[in-house]
Amino acid sequence: MTDSKSPLAPPADDITAILVLDDGTVFWGYGFGREGDTVGEVCFNTSMTGYQEILTDPSYAGQIITFTFPHIGNVGANAEDTETRQSAARGLVVRDSITEPANYRAENHLDAWAKTQGLVGISGIDTRKLTRRIREKGAPTGVIAYNIDGTFDVPALLEKAKAWPGLEGMDLAKEVTREGSEEWASQRWHIRSGFGTLENAEAHVVAVDYGAKDNILRCLAETGARVTIVPATASFDEIMALNPDGIFLSNGPGDPAATGEYALPVINKLIETGLPIFGICLGHQLLALAFGGKTYKMHQGHRGANHPVQDLRTGKVEITSMNHGFSVDGDSLPKEVTISHVSLFDKTVCGIQHADKPIFSVQQHPEASPGPQDSYYLFDQFMDLIKSHKKAA
Repeated sequence: MTDSKSPLAPPADDITAILVLDDGTVFWGYGFGREGDTVGEVCFNTSMTGYQEILTDPSYAGQIITFTFPHIGNVGANAEDTETRQSAARGLVVRDSITEPANYRAENHLDAWAKTQGLVGISGIDTRKLTRRIREKGAPTGVIAYNIDGTFDVPALLEKAKAWPGLEGMDLAKEVTREGSEEWASQRWHIRSGFGTLENAEAHVVAVDYGAKDNILRCLAETGARVTIVPATASFDEIMALNPDGIFLSNGPGDPAATGEYALPVINKLIETGLPIFGICLGHQLLALAFGGKTYKMHQGHRGANHPVQDLRTGKVEITSMNHGFSVDGDSLPKEVTISHVSLFDKTVCGIQHADKPIFSVQQHPEASPGPQDSYYLFDQFMDLIKSHKKAA
């Protein structure tokens, strides 16, 4: 139920939740997940499936996710389709009430799972209207409040939304990174055998965790890489003490310029080593900054599983999964850094590579498999660079 600039009283007796935007727009609905309230940037995701992976993607830290597909929750939840141990998203907005799960892999109802993750949800609102508002005016700050009694202090919620500082200038990588180093050997999931385990490593990759998705790490292991994960704040000396054959810079949330305050000095030193480096999402943006480029906050961002990206080197078009609110300014890149991939929606930069060094990165998420395997070659490309570098050493 939706009422822009609505009166303070709920429009029906059974209302249990409210979404208040920082411009005063109010959406009434029905709560699920954790009771209470949550504040964050309200964005939208156009994916039809994969909601559990989306909600546990650390790159969504600080954000409330609006799903444009109406039937969210119908396949339930399970212990395998997660990208990290704990959801980093602030909350979720859906159109239809969550139904009972109808999938052979379901182990839990989405409502029950959301409670375990501490997620506040609201259903029953006009998600088309909310999405149009985001497209026209940009991503607002919002507060979801869920109270089973249906009583809400709307002015206080509006003030809370207005007071939240927003993602621009915010470093969130420290909130979602691992506290210490960790060894990783799990490989991609296969329908008949589940997750594999790396047995004979061909190389050692150190992954800097700015908010790494588990399936990215699985894809690295699938290529034959033994992966050691280090925190976002790991120093150059700590990384090099692990004797890596290659460096991976992970995805993550927040403003890359803010994370770059401590990440860029380390990345610049890693570039000087000549080691192969691969970055995804925030890692891609940080590499661009390290090369002297700039990033900027997008109007609404790219979030979904149907984003066409063209590899300019081959002309091939890939259907990709994306989740980012910041982008690389292509005009700011130095001449030795070329643009390898672009979005066919708006021509934003989706990939870069260095002309003289074994370094490349992409904005999209090649591990998410919307194509379903359109972008897996990027992990093989990284391993090929590592093997060539080892052979030449």
